[in-house]
Amino acid sequence: MTETFKKPIRAAALIGKYRSPEIAESVLALADYLHGYGVKVQVERGTAESMASGGHAPVSYETIGAEADVAIVIGGDGTMLDAARRLAQYDVPLVGVNQGRLGFMTDISRHDMLTGIGDLLAGRFIEERRFLLEATVRRDGELMFQVLAFNDVVVNRGELGRMIEIEVKVDGEFLYVLRADGMIVATPTGSTAYALSANGPILHPSVPGIAVVPLCPHALSNRPITIPDKSVVELTLLPPYDASMHFDGQARFDAQAGDCVRLAKADQTVTLLHPPGYSYFAMLREKLHWSSVPKG
Repeated sequence: MTETFKKPIRAAALIGKYRSPEIAESVLALADYLHGYGVKVQVERGTAESMASGGHAPVSYETIGAEADVAIVIGGDGTMLDAARRLAQYDVPLVGVNQGRLGFMTDISRHDMLTGIGDLLAGRFIEERRFLLEATVRRDGELMFQVLAFNDVVVNRGELGRMIEIEVKVDGEFLYVLRADGMIVATPTGSTAYALSANGPILHPSVPGIAVVPLCPHALSNRPITIPDKSVVELTLLPPYDASMHFDGQARFDAQAGDCVRLAKADQTVTLLHPPGYSYFAMLREKLHWSSVPKG
């Protein structure tokens, strides 16, 4: 469910693509524009350090979380994923300016950036809440790794070059032993990412579900399945296989035989802000190059 974002914006954080000096022009233009409306501007530390000029004091994600009314992310989906995980605990709404390629989550084009931010300041954006997965990896009962994932969690064969075997449980009930290249567990947000390339379902963001998608399964009867978002998924790597675990394609854990990753809906959510006229279906048509809307 979406509603108009009416909160006054007194402080805005600018977060750019990691180590990308080319975003400096957009960041500086946005900062000048926001200053013109009396908005306090914060520039995330890594973004500020990648810029050759600007004179903006770098701030941490902790400071952004404590002080910013909104975070404007300039980059692509990878930049948005990283910012979403870092700011989820602070509940800072996110706006995306697309300077990447596909941009499923970055709604505003670079060309329309200032017009879009003007609509944001005027209270014409809509807000949408999306859930994350909390992932915990245990080895012999001991917690080894813990992280949030906004898109997906992937367990794959890594550099082994051979199939692995994974015991899959949902809410404590044995589902099957999967022999495959791996497994993807995706949120609706991540259903258009790696899971889609593995023939997984596209889940509308309002669908309360989790996609469980085998990667190149040995048995063709192992098909993708969508389960309730309240479910807990446990993936245990069976001996003698080791594997890699990837979280949003940005965090990694090298798993050993017997390790179990537990995936559950996180307590935190991410609020995305969309410009006026935003349509999820229109976004899919554009990004996936589906047929155009019939005229008439």
